[in-house]
Amino acid sequence: MRNRSHRRISELCVALLLGAISFQLTGCGRSSAGAAEPTAPEVEVVTVEQKDIPVYREWIGTLDGMVNAAIRAQVTGYLLTQDYSEGSFVKKGQLLFQIDPRPLQAAADQARGQLAQANGQLAQAHAQYQQSEAQLASAEANQRKAQFDEDRYTPLAKEHAVTQQDLDNAVQNNISAKAQIKVATSQVEAAKAQIEAASAGVEAAKAALEAANVNLGFTKLYSPIDGIAGNAEIQIGNLVSPSSPNPVTAVSTVDPIKVTFAVSEQEYLRLSKQYKPTDPTPPLELILADGTVHPHQGKYAFAGRQVNQSTGAIEATGLFPNPGNILRPGQYGKVRVAVETLPGALLVPQQAVSELQGNYQVAAVDSNDTVSIKPIHVGDQIGSLWVVRDGLNPGDRVIVDGIQKVGPGMHVKPKAARQTPVPGN
Repeated sequence: MRNRSHRRISELCVALLLGAISFQLTGCGRSSAGAAEPTAPEVEVVTVEQKDIPVYREWIGTLDGMVNAAIRAQVTGYLLTQDYSEGSFVKKGQLLFQIDPRPLQAAADQARGQLAQANGQLAQAHAQYQQSEAQLASAEANQRKAQFDEDRYTPLAKEHAVTQQDLDNAVQNNISAKAQIKVATSQVEAAKAQIEAASAGVEAAKAALEAANVNLGFTKLYSPIDGIAGNAEIQIGNLVSPSSPNPVTAVSTVDPIKVTFAVSEQEYLRLSKQYKPTDPTPPLELILADGTVHPHQGKYAFAGRQVNQSTGAIEATGLFPNPGNILRPGQYGKVRVAVETLPGALLVPQQAVSELQGNYQVAAVDSNDTVSIKPIHVGDQIGSLWVVRDGLNPGDRVIVDGIQKVGPGMHVKPKAARQTPVPGN
């Protein structure tokens, strides 16, 4: 019995050992099958291009009217009519608003009456002057007669041909005639003064009438320029005056339209050195809010008077043709200008370049479809492209999609990606 039990135990141990060996062999076979060569990953690559490319600079700009005329009331009164359509194009001299003219018409009529009264006073002063001159002439004639009598009676009195009383009367008459001349002369001078005063009154009345007519003319508000008229800030029936805080409306000249943009002090100095005052400035492009480019190129107009100390930028101004008045003040856009041309520049898309602590590199694929990591030095950014100064050659292939799946020395299946267009070309 004991021998039979030992034999069964031995058979059980042999069975367990064979099972373990079979399991291990099966597992090893599966591991060998799983260690087969992996499939090469697919990646998208672009070819490094070499071409002469323009280097652009872009700045955010604000559009404004070339001339912005605020239409304000110059007199106090109630707004009667609005004679234009808001947002429409108006001509210089076109009527925009009318203010109630009746109070100012009455003031003008009153000033006209005062002028007529002043003219009457001046005519009266002239008549008084002529009368005073006639009296002076009569007094001078009387004095000459009295002087003649005195001169005639003096020798006769010595010869006793006339009485002493006759001579005394002649002398007294002469003295009286001379006094009358002085009185008449003073009356002439007084008449002259009255003429001057009346003339001054006439001039004052003329000025008052002119001022009244000017104020009456201010009851009609005209456009001083050709341009786009804005919204009416004051409604019909409201009282307007020169002290009103808001203008009645505004008119802007928008063709050409002005675009102002801030240029950093460093860029301003660099561009000033690059372009002499006698050199023609490059044309400006305007990129609108929807991403489209304005079809008409602009020109640089002028730079501001000073650098803004808080921002370190100087305000520059460009002018753009605006036929049809499509562009309006208050819009935003990007001003773009080609400041130089890089000859034979090497270009790669931004997504192909990796950056770590200021060092740049790309994953390149050689002719054997093997990946290698190449350090590069980059220059300017041209849109979504980098300019590569060194580290690559024309015709090299760099990975733009699938970089995370590869490493140095790996074989890949490259597929050509769409080339990124160069801005401005």
